[in-house]
Amino acid sequence: MKKALMVMVLFALAFSMVFAGGNKQETTATATSSNVVRWSFWGSEGRIRNYQLTNDIFLEETGIVIAGEPAPGTDQHFNKFFTQFRGGGAADIIQLGGWFTNLNVPDNGRSAPGIADILLPLDPYVRSGALNMTNVDTAAINAGTRDGVLYAISAGTNMPALVYNKSLLQRVGAPLPKVDMTWAEFDTWLRAVQARLPAGTYAMTDNGATTTGSVFLGYWAGDNQTPVWDGTRTQLTTAVVQRYLDMWSGWREAGVIPPAATAADYAETNEATSSLIAGRTALSFVWSNQLNGYQGAIQDELDLIMLPNAAVTKGLWAQMSQMIGINKNTKNAENAIKYLNFRLNDPRVWGIMGADPGVPVTPATRAAVNANANAVTQKIIAYLDVAGKNASPPNPNMPNDTEWNSGLFLIYQNAAFGRITNAAAAQQVMDLVNRLAR
Repeated sequence: MKKALMVMVLFALAFSMVFAGGNKQETTATATSSNVVRWSFWGSEGRIRNYQLTNDIFLEETGIVIAGEPAPGTDQHFNKFFTQFRGGGAADIIQLGGWFTNLNVPDNGRSAPGIADILLPLDPYVRSGALNMTNVDTAAINAGTRDGVLYAISAGTNMPALVYNKSLLQRVGAPLPKVDMTWAEFDTWLRAVQARLPAGTYAMTDNGATTTGSVFLGYWAGDNQTPVWDGTRTQLTTAVVQRYLDMWSGWREAGVIPPAATAADYAETNEATSSLIAGRTALSFVWSNQLNGYQGAIQDELDLIMLPNAAVTKGLWAQMSQMIGINKNTKNAENAIKYLNFRLNDPRVWGIMGADPGVPVTPATRAAVNANANAVTQKIIAYLDVAGKNASPPNPNMPNDTEWNSGLFLIYQNAAFGRITNAAAAQQVMDLVNRLAR
């Protein structure tokens, strides 16, 4: 019956996927527009599967169908949503992730409407009790608030991390890393690991810049006391950027990261595009919650350490993971709010999800995660316990963040392939920063 319901929703509303799966044979719901909530998001296969399980509970108790519209990545997700929004056909709920910050930046590169033009204010639903924020961490509430208005809620807390293949290091007799290392210690450790690895395997992935991320540069620049963007200006200089590029080219020349042609085969955005999962590297940059997907994709044991120097400069930051808001133009706000409240507060959701979208933001949901925590979740929580002591408030995203990421990636690739010098690349990076920051 439920599978038939899914087909009806797909046919009638042209949704790409409906999260009302499961093996139950009966349901009281009928697929009509009034009880179908569309949700636009991205995520790994494991996360999608867990969404299905939690949405079964919600459907059984409310009769409300959650129709998921997943995208393979963040760029595809946002491009699709904003195109639909401009045409009046966007989903009721939108997953915003860390890009929620960009909605506060004018001319952000996606031609997106302003935050108040796209998202429904949630405060009236908090006051009515429909959205229960009583036990939600203050940091999570603040993260979703702009100009005194609550626009989004967070599925959990997340932090930057380095994931390493513990089993691989043990097999080859390489030293295991310390949870915290200075840059000099980190460099020494990489070279010691590389000396033990077989030909064609490298100590670390090339995360100098990826197609969708400039996070490593953002961390390094903050650790260097020259943040990329402090909200009003950049503190980078051409000389500083060249030092960053020289660091990566030095690792490339030493053979501790792959040659540019090899690195180009891996986007390094998730487990499906990871050279670590493919067995080509021993360590990579991730977000802490990604350990779930990475560990699920490999038999070897993985673990997390902090980025270099974090214990010295407190350069890490907590990011509210998978921020979720409601389309201002939704015709189904009441049911969308019910679903957000369910995801935020129901311990059963987190008993299934674990720490995949991040560590949850209420005491009851954290207790649910801890009660059923597997070894991977325990590692994530243990990492956050350590990393959380070495964190500071995050700097704002660069204006035109999408163009910044893509532009940095192209410049970085040209330097990595030797088409331009690091000095020329550094000047191009600064030209890009200054143009976007005008």
